[in-house]
Amino acid sequence: MTKTVNHWIGGKSVEGAAGASGTFGPVTDPATGAVTTQVAFASVGEVDAAVAAAREAFATWGTSSLAKRTTILFKFRALLDANRDAIAELIVAEHGKVHSDALGEVARGLEIVDLACGITVQLKGELSTEVASRVDVSSIRQPLGVVAGITPFNFPAMVPMWMFPLAIACGNTFVLKPSEKDPSASMKIAELLSEAGLPDGVFNVVHGDKVAVDRLLEHPDVSAVSFVGSTPIARYIHTTASANGKRVQALGGAKNHMLVLPDADLDAAADAAVSAAYGSAGERCMAISAVVAVGAVADELVAKIKERAEKIKIGPGNDPASEMGPLITAAHRDKVASYVTGAAAQGAEVVLDGTGYTVEGHENGHWIGLSLLDRVPVTADAYKDEIFGPVLCVLRVDTYEEGVALMNASPFGNGTAIFTRDGGAARRFQLEIEAGMVGVNVPIPVPVGYHSFGGWKDSLFGDHHIYGNDGTHFYTRGKVVTTRWPDPSDAPAGVDLGFPRNH
Repeated sequence: MTKTVNHWIGGKSVEGAAGASGTFGPVTDPATGAVTTQVAFASVGEVDAAVAAAREAFATWGTSSLAKRTTILFKFRALLDANRDAIAELIVAEHGKVHSDALGEVARGLEIVDLACGITVQLKGELSTEVASRVDVSSIRQPLGVVAGITPFNFPAMVPMWMFPLAIACGNTFVLKPSEKDPSASMKIAELLSEAGLPDGVFNVVHGDKVAVDRLLEHPDVSAVSFVGSTPIARYIHTTASANGKRVQALGGAKNHMLVLPDADLDAAADAAVSAAYGSAGERCMAISAVVAVGAVADELVAKIKERAEKIKIGPGNDPASEMGPLITAAHRDKVASYVTGAAAQGAEVVLDGTGYTVEGHENGHWIGLSLLDRVPVTADAYKDEIFGPVLCVLRVDTYEEGVALMNASPFGNGTAIFTRDGGAARRFQLEIEAGMVGVNVPIPVPVGYHSFGGWKDSLFGDHHIYGNDGTHFYTRGKVVTTRWPDPSDAPAGVDLGFPRNH
């Protein structure tokens, strides 16, 4: 009998019911192509039930002490740490990434849990005394209420942890709508939160498709929505939720460039390009998908990238020898392959063609090999689109200025990197490049938890980046209190319990 992934509402697993949207979706093992699980798709009524549970829980959680919240988060952190392997195994089984990569995902999520455990510092207010005679002004931050998170398939544990730890630490209650392609990690996290003592209803999970998403975007009791995914959907989330009066942070797609200057260490640059382009099979919003080679280094750099890429071991994520796993679905694999098969006709030179790759014994898996495209014109689809697969484009320019202009012309502005030994060039680059996250000899500049993650241009819709200080501000709203108290010396004659007047 096929296993079913249910919803988590009010502190317990709730079976999906047949109804308007009460259907089930398949969850596939990408390494074999076999359907291993079914996931319940929430109806409007089931989403409403989750929001109602969260709203009821907010009545007490929103006024609970910081000490209580952080104590529970510390217990959750310990449980999360102890269950790293179990969560990684769920990710491997449903996403397909290799086990070491899945463990790394959990570790990066733990960083935000660490930040949430120290939320007491982030929530400190401000006080100005004597702004006028006997008048003080203080600023405080308070939770919003029920907030929602809509997360992608590529990081089923990490991206939710970019959201809910800070949200609930700030006093909000949370409804998560994870990807229906790999839903089990979120359910394991829900169980661990419950085991840590989180009150029922503070964290809820509903699975599903557009029906569930749209209900969260329009629900009057949802105060804010966090999203990570593709640019078209991010734009839709931002437009729809904002029209319904909600605060929104919607992180979109990317086309991350890596500029390689003539003075760069080419071995280090080639290592970085292969790691950043093909890690997690390229299914990362921070993957480097375009290398911009300046001057005469291009030929040597391409040769070094090709040499390294040809040695990458592709196989099932649970095989310790595998360095790269399959793609999430067969349909996505076919879409990625189409960019490679059509590249030559659009002016690119195909150096490595990974289409048609299979793994012996797992022929029905969603496999694709590593592809490398050189001399890619900016008009080619492989350059213009976010491919989200193991395809690396190399573009050639004559100067630093030409390279920066090419990169800044992209509609995306998520992450970027420069490889150089020249500190002056690196400093100029970090000021001139139009992107939200910049790496200097660092190919994937994902910020640590106490800084914020987010791009520019079509890579972000909304005013706040995610986690870090921006995360705390997103999940709280400010209040300013102006106070005047009479001085004890103003008390009338008679009984006076204030300070002695000669004190």
